[in-house]
Amino acid sequence: MNAAEGLRAPTSADAHELEGRVAVVTGGARGMGLATAHALARRGATVVVFDPAAPGPGLPEAEGRVRAVAVDVADGDQVERAFATLLAAHSRLDILVNAAGIAPPTAFESITQAEWDRVLAVNLLGTFLCCRQALPAMRGGGWGRIVNFSSTAGKTVSTAGGAHYTTAKHGVLGLTRHLAKDCGADGITVNAVCPGLIDTPMARALLPGEALERATRSFPVPRVGQPWEVAELVAFLASDRAAYITGAAIDINGGDLIV
Repeated sequence: MNAAEGLRAPTSADAHELEGRVAVVTGGARGMGLATAHALARRGATVVVFDPAAPGPGLPEAEGRVRAVAVDVADGDQVERAFATLLAAHSRLDILVNAAGIAPPTAFESITQAEWDRVLAVNLLGTFLCCRQALPAMRGGGWGRIVNFSSTAGKTVSTAGGAHYTTAKHGVLGLTRHLAKDCGADGITVNAVCPGLIDTPMARALLPGEALERATRSFPVPRVGQPWEVAELVAFLASDRAAYITGAAIDINGGDLIV
């Protein structure tokens, strides 16, 4: 199954579960971010995608509930303007999904300071900047869901990405736990998802040809994960059903870390 087919999620979700909610999904122009935007929209949320590649293919399919804005999440001024525009239009923000990420495979000795800074900026600084903008609106509404994308790299080391990616994803878990502690009394939960090898354009670029399939054959579930599977987990964490889950870092990796 290829990445596009992986967007074909089950259709049994409650179509009204997130009705009236407003969500931001960073990195939502492709891969797991795109699948997440669709999953939230199917449940009734109004979704705004922040991605430098916006609008990107696939977004118009979500029945008018998804729109895209070109935003580099590592640029604080762009992030601030994008959130100000969103709040002016919708007067609320309920859900933030920080899915933006890059994972160059550069060997440690070859990583330049500029590349290190950029990878940390997109994966970790961008998560911080978006959380900082989102939290006042969520606190004002007395309800919020933040789901940050870490990775199996955040718990061990990256399969194909470099040391900068591993470092950033560990940092995302620390930020997630700290915000969960700070925000729980305000009706806001903050959780992280930790995907393993998922069939996305980024994973295919890092592990081309049959390499991605070969890497997963030893997993207890011996196949590549699909973007919609991660998106369904994120949608659950963004719902009222997950109100007592916060500060969690939930693995979705076919059992990779237990072998």
